[in-house]
Amino acid sequence: MAKEKSRFSSSSIWTEKYRPDNFDDLTIGHENLIKRARAFVTSKNMPHLLFAGPAGCGKTTLALIIVKELYGKNRRENFLELNASDARGIDVVRQQIKSFARVHSLGDVPFKIIFLDESDALTKEAQQALRRTMENYTETCRFILSCNYSSKLIDPIQSRCAVFRFKLIDKKDIDEKIDIIAKGESLKIDEKAKSALYEVSNGDLRRAINLLQASASVDKHITENLVYEIASTVKPTQIKHILENSLDGKFLEAREKLFDLMLKEGLSGIDIIKAISSQLTELKISNEKKLKIIERVAEAEFRLVEGSDEFIQLEALLASFGVIGR
Repeated sequence: MAKEKSRFSSSSIWTEKYRPDNFDDLTIGHENLIKRARAFVTSKNMPHLLFAGPAGCGKTTLALIIVKELYGKNRRENFLELNASDARGIDVVRQQIKSFARVHSLGDVPFKIIFLDESDALTKEAQQALRRTMENYTETCRFILSCNYSSKLIDPIQSRCAVFRFKLIDKKDIDEKIDIIAKGESLKIDEKAKSALYEVSNGDLRRAINLLQASASVDKHITENLVYEIASTVKPTQIKHILENSLDGKFLEAREKLFDLMLKEGLSGIDIIKAISSQLTELKISNEKKLKIIERVAEAEFRLVEGSDEFIQLEALLASFGVIGR
């Protein structure tokens, strides 16, 4: 593992530099999924696979490990990786995918693998063509489809795949990965900074690592304030203070602090809405008032998405909190 890492330069992207290379390195969550994938590799036989789950939870990493473990040095000849966001039309399925799938594999594994990332971006016509290709070339090719929402794939494709459902990475697992990177890059990380990385990334390990690298480019001592500054995200305590002021009837004070925060940090109205929503559980108010706040937040979010002025909508939102707090 150390030899593999040494070929990366100091300017490497850390998400690639610290990407696990085999099943033993893949220690962050998803134990049951890893066990199933390892069994497929051991038997050198597997069905079509569908990896479904949020971004940054290890779908691509597991797919690449399966390919490395199956083919070793022959993986370039037996593996095709495509991103459906870039190539989402029917012509890609009919030409590039079909041409690769129909040719026999090299080596002792009787099939090739096509990894189609973000497959839920495929058009319906392309999905129908993909279904036929999966059906006709099972003997020579297996597919690994990756997506955020499996419901966006047509039922015939889902029924042809063994589904692996990924979840967001737990905080303890993200902290463990951060500690490994900190040791490898000689960083000093405060505990509050780790919590901030998890808070901002919301269980997306890739985003947490990217934020860590961006923060490390500024200072080798990673603090909570540095993480929030790099992420251009409001600190939870700031939003909580604004909410408390508005609920206490201090509308003008809450309004001034909110607009000052938005202008200084360059935050959008949607950013503020999400921050307010995440801080509701921290407020010491009745559940009835929390329900009313959620209703007002949802209405404000809808209006912002529809194109309303964000300052007026947020001002009205704070005013409604004052009414709720009375």
